[in-house]
Amino acid sequence: MNIVVCVKQIPDPTDPGALDPETKTLKRDAKLILDESDSYGVEMALQLVDGTEDGEVRLVSMAPNNEVGGLRTALAMGAASAVLVSDEALAGSDSLSTAKVLVEAIKRCEPTLILTATESSDGYTGTVPVQIAELLDLPSVTFAKEITINGDTVTVKRQTEDGYDEVECPLPCVVSVTAGVVEPRYPSFKGIMAAKNKPVEELDLAGLGIDASTVGWAGARQEITEVTEAAVREAGEIIVDEGDAHERILSFMDDLKVL
Repeated sequence: MNIVVCVKQIPDPTDPGALDPETKTLKRDAKLILDESDSYGVEMALQLVDGTEDGEVRLVSMAPNNEVGGLRTALAMGAASAVLVSDEALAGSDSLSTAKVLVEAIKRCEPTLILTATESSDGYTGTVPVQIAELLDLPSVTFAKEITINGDTVTVKRQTEDGYDEVECPLPCVVSVTAGVVEPRYPSFKGIMAAKNKPVEELDLAGLGIDASTVGWAGARQEITEVTEAAVREAGEIIVDEGDAHERILSFMDDLKVL
């Protein structure tokens, strides 16, 4: 069983850096870390292969400057190897371009199952998992809170507002994992040391057979026209109860047209 986990390496949320004034996108020239939302997919994959004789977890990532810091974290958790796609022409790629690149890398791994996060912490489009499935012509199940593999099929408990739906589909397929459903393991010292020697295959667009004009800024289907700071939330009104607080609250709610 070969499980591929798509992981994103992002700027540290505690110090995300600055925006490029020309492109209005986040500069990614500093050290990148493993997106926390992807750690749940890595943990889910490791739990699925634990105890199997031939199970293996492989990582697929797309990042600038041949960055492997986030990948090494996932490798230290227990993943066996990784494929990294890095090319200057990828800067400015939208979600569909990202999916196309990841798909070509995934094909090299011949996966039994493909796991992703529901969305990245720095993009929040939530569209890449289903785009990957569409491009690979595979079934897609989203918001998984539990995954069970039985032979050639996978059973997924898909989280909903009212509980969960139980969905069954054939393998291979693409499943996005909801954050918080498992507790990602901390890399041990032994795992951290072992991760340094685990193979990371580094590829560029030419190595994947992708035309640079179809991705990055050249192939982007969206444009950022303006970036503004979020409005500062104004202080609310404090009502001191002098025996008429209920009347003032009702009046306030009436003004808001919620009564």
